[in-house]
Amino acid sequence: MPASAHVGKPNPFRGVIKPRFGLSGGAADGIMPPMKIVCAASVVFGREAFSTLGSTVVVPDREIDRNTVRDADALIIRSKTEVNRALLADSPVSFVGTATAGFDHLDTDDLAAADVAWYAAAGCNANSVAEYITAALLCLARRHGRPLAGLTLGVIGCGQVGRRVVQKARGLGLRVLQNDPPLALQTGDPAYRPLEEILPQCDAVTLHVPLERQGPFPTLHMVNCRFFSRLKPGALFLNAARGDVMETASVKLALEKGVVAHAALDVWENEPVIARDLLAAVDLGTPHIAGYSFEGLLNGTVQVYQEACHFFELEPRWTPPRTVTHPPLPPLVTEAAGLTPAEALDRIVRAAYDIEADDRALRAGALLNDTEWGRYFDRLRKNYPERREFAARTVRAPHADAALLDSLRGFGFQVAAPEG
Repeated sequence: MPASAHVGKPNPFRGVIKPRFGLSGGAADGIMPPMKIVCAASVVFGREAFSTLGSTVVVPDREIDRNTVRDADALIIRSKTEVNRALLADSPVSFVGTATAGFDHLDTDDLAAADVAWYAAAGCNANSVAEYITAALLCLARRHGRPLAGLTLGVIGCGQVGRRVVQKARGLGLRVLQNDPPLALQTGDPAYRPLEEILPQCDAVTLHVPLERQGPFPTLHMVNCRFFSRLKPGALFLNAARGDVMETASVKLALEKGVVAHAALDVWENEPVIARDLLAAVDLGTPHIAGYSFEGLLNGTVQVYQEACHFFELEPRWTPPRTVTHPPLPPLVTEAAGLTPAEALDRIVRAAYDIEADDRALRAGALLNDTEWGRYFDRLRKNYPERREFAARTVRAPHADAALLDSLRGFGFQVAAPEG
């Protein structure tokens, strides 16, 4: 399923409602009424951006409640804030923007019933997630001596994230099979194959579907015992989509029985109090940060800000300072002599993004009680260190052949000219 399942027509993420301010709703004398915006603390540059539109109050994500929004005109959030009728009852909120690609934390039926416009930042962190999957695949291959070239990867969900994963997987030498029933129906493209056809062929499978609880293509608990009964035994399993698209008990059983040999999970059921026995069973476990590159977080803020300006008919007056968004980074230097192209690529990707550090950080809190465990999971996300995407890094690879350099460029790295 595409990550942006509701994309299609103009303004697909907006309710049908006239703006309350600006040309359509401003005061008769043309003076803008004061506007209040509540912004979740996890929204990068949220205060700086939205303060140009009105009085902006920044609140910790999970502390946003009815009292917080009772006099707000707009609500800007990320995925830790559930938005529904109960939250917005009796509030003047007319616009909700989530600086995330996913929007299952929004009750869109409730928002439509209340004539509240909403927007999700489709594709904002798609490249970040694809780079996470690249790092995870390379890590699993290195740990278990299982070269990726020639293996078959099933990509389930081929929206903005899935398409980038397909591209990068092919750059790793993987044969790719794609599954996306909505896109298959929409496009008629035979590249999208049924699950029952591709799963028996998959040496690895990665999920990039939205969480859909109803409708013609529900994804809630689509990964269950039936799913694993079809999967090629000994496969790799990766999930950086949503935790609720998989049944925790089924994943644990698949790992115990060897149907899944190794797993990398970034998302979990019951976040933030995730199943520690499942974390213990997987090779890589991270705290829902696959899309948390600096660029991905910033893209989400920029997209929501621009849509809020459009909705309220205001001229955008904020852009991220270039000195902030493009701090200089040291080059990544890897001596390629004596390394296979796959080994060199693995070293460079690991230097750009150490996925194992995120895994270690999550496991470090596993002995906490449930209350503290959930808070620890949230703190890891809130205090996540800055991670730059591959395109922000320059690589020097002495003695690298042309094929490796072309491969690095294909993954987005800047390649420095050979010295001398």
